[in-house]
Parts: sequence; structure tokens; C-alpha cells
Amino acid sequence: MGIIDLSRDAAILHYITTDDPAEAAALYAAAREVREEQYGRDVYFRGLIEFTNYCKNDCYYCGIRHGNRNAERYRLTTEQILYCCQMGDMLGYRSFVLQGGEDPWFTDDRITEMVEAIRRKYPEHAITLSIGERKRESYERFFRAGANRYLLRHETANDEHYRKLHPAVLSLVERKDCLFALRDIGYQVGAGFMVGTPYQTPECLLEDLRFLEELDPHMVGIGPFIPQGDTPFGSRPGGSLEQTLRMLALTRLLLPKTLLPATTALGTINPLGRELGLLAGANVVMPNLSPKAVRKLYALYDNKICTGDEAAECRFCMEGRIRDYGFIPEMSRGDSRVEFAVPAFKGSPDP
Repeated sequence: MGIIDLSRDAAILHYITTDDPAEAAALYAAAREVREEQYGRDVYFRGLIEFTNYCKNDCYYCGIRHGNRNAERYRLTTEQILYCCQMGDMLGYRSFVLQGGEDPWFTDDRITEMVEAIRRKYPEHAITLSIGERKRESYERFFRAGANRYLLRHETANDEHYRKLHPAVLSLVERKDCLFALRDIGYQVGAGFMVGTPYQTPECLLEDLRFLEELDPHMVGIGPFIPQGDTPFGSRPGGSLEQTLRMLALTRLLLPKTLLPATTALGTINPLGRELGLLAGANVVMPNLSPKAVRKLYALYDNKICTGDEAAECRFCMEGRIRDYGFIPEMSRGDSRVEFAVPAFKGSPDP
């Protein structure tokens, strides 16, 4: 495989925008080669639990935004969350992802109690939080309680673009500060962005990649923008499969050791989207462990797949599809190869 030189911005912009199938195929092949050097053909499974769809924010692209009066809201109890974890453990998961909107009801005390309850029952499992922006002191408290990982997509690294996607109360500076604080504390940190959002340019995507190189996160979530009908961007066109795959491949080449999910959003815009994501360098999937009754309610975007499946159906369906493409389902914790920060204080869990 010929070396693809991405040291210059012009080269990255070329691959961001290319519509040459041969160039795209070479990019994906190079990304697969790098992924296999780091992780082999293993695909790591994480059990996703979407525990609240309340959110205080009004991001213009998000279906669970505070201003969406058509959203049917829910919160899972600690007992329901623990039941989801129990089901996940029985299905072989060793990594749980607790995701929700920025819900004020889930105070630091409640999040800490939730994490501690999961950690007591599953001392060897990885616990990921994805609950938005908090104070550093809050992140430290959750880390001490037993959370290992934190996902906080930056959405765009361009300040002007960020302001076009979010109300003025939200700030890209604050978002980046949170990411660097999380990394400093000792979390395995996940950042990421959407491809094809309104007002996005190739230069915005270049800034995303260069910011990721600066942050050096342990995981990067990249998915296509999919409009949700009850948002200000509900009538905008969605992001393309092809450009999303190119961004996955470029991220793999620039950050060889990071973990890259093949997202549900990819599978939503194309029936084979997640498999194509794996073929472009991704190596993580996140089947849903949430109760079936609430899956449709966590509607970040329209037409989300797998909302009617039971947890076991999601697990075994995804496993079969992965094997069909020559990949190896891996149910272990699946820690990142990216170097961990030394925890900034005592009492922190091992990553």
C-alpha cells in the first residue's frame, strides 16, 4: 500500500473533497492497514444505555433539545439502569456507555450514586459517561466514583461554525476546556463531530482533524448529520455516507491508536453503513441496551435504526454482520492504545 502523506493541509483537504472512487478506495485501504497494525481485526462492543432524554440546551440540530415541545421525555431510575447493565453483562459486555442529555435533575450527587452503584456490582467493567459539559470538580468526583471514560463530542472545531449550530450560551472554548480537563484528570476521552451539518465547509472539517491531533483523544465519534424534523435544521439536507467514511479514514491515519466507532447514524443513512465504517478504519460498535420502550424517545435524529430490537437481538445481529465482513467481535473492555494521563489526584480508578 502506498503511503498517503497527510502532513500538509492541502493534502487533507484534497481527500476531504475528492469524488474519485479510486482515491477513496486507496484511503480506506490505508486506514484498514493502520487499524490492523494497532488493533488487528477486532471490533469492540460497548453496551449503550440512553438513560435520560431531558436536556437544558437548545442545540439547533438535536431532537432532544430543550425547546422541542413534541419530545416525549423520560428518565431511567438507578434500578432500571442496573437492570440494563445486568442484561449487558449476561450478553458478554464489559463496557457500558451511560449517555443522556444535559439533564439538571441528574445532579452530581445522583450521577455519583449511579456510577458507584454500577462500579460496586461490576468492579472490572469500563464505565463511560456521556452527559455533556460539567465543572472540573464534577468530572473529578465521577472519576473517583469509578467512571473510566467520558465522551464529549466537540461537534466542530471552528468557532464561527460552532456559533451557527448552538445558542449563544454555549461556547466552543468551554467545550474544548472540558475536553482537556477530562484528559488531564485521567479519563479515556472521546471527542468527535458530525459530517454535513449546515454551514460546514471542508476547511471546518480540516480544523476538526487538526484539533483532534492536538487533543489526542482515546476515541473519536464521527457520524453524518441527520436532520430531526422538530429542530431548526429539520429541513436541511443530511451528511453524505461517502464524506463520513473519508473522515473516518483520515482520522484513523492521523490518529492510528484512537478508537473509532462505526456509528448508528451511519447505519441509519445506509443499511450497510456500519460495515462500511469498519472497512474505512473504524473498530467499535455500540449496540443498545436501553429498555425497548424508550429507544424511540431518544430521538437525536429521525429514522434511527434498531429502536424496536431487544438487547440480545442487537448484540447477536451485530456480531453476525461483523463476522460476515471478516472482523472479530471482541467483548472485552477494549481500552485505547492512546497514552493515558497520570491521574491528577489520588483515589482514581485504573483506566
